[in-house]
Amino acid sequence: MSWKPGQKAAFGREINAATIAQAQGDAQAEFAHLERAHVLGQRSTLAHTFAHWRMFRFGLRQRDRREVIGQLPRMLAALTKSKIWVPVGNTGGARVNPFRSMPVAGDLRIYFD
Repeated sequence: MSWKPGQKAAFGREINAATIAQAQGDAQAEFAHLERAHVLGQRSTLAHTFAHWRMFRFGLRQRDRREVIGQLPRMLAALTKSKIWVPVGNTGGARVNPFRSMPVAGDLRIYFD
């Protein structure tokens, strides 16, 4: 994947915001930032896999069995399918169908055709 101008930095900002939210104990904000990072990074194998890894770790900390189990096949798919096909806008959580395209948040649309 070639990042669009500013997209990689936006991905990094979302990951950093998730880390800050985690440190503040704000699980809802943390996961929301991880979802946004997923949308931004899903065409990059490493970024996509990293977003799912962070969601997996989130699930472990929250003792959310569904999230933990759901992230395992998503990490494998991110490693092997990111360059082939991804459902644009999919937020990546275990409670979302992994094949479903979703609307991209307004402020992130500039990074998508």
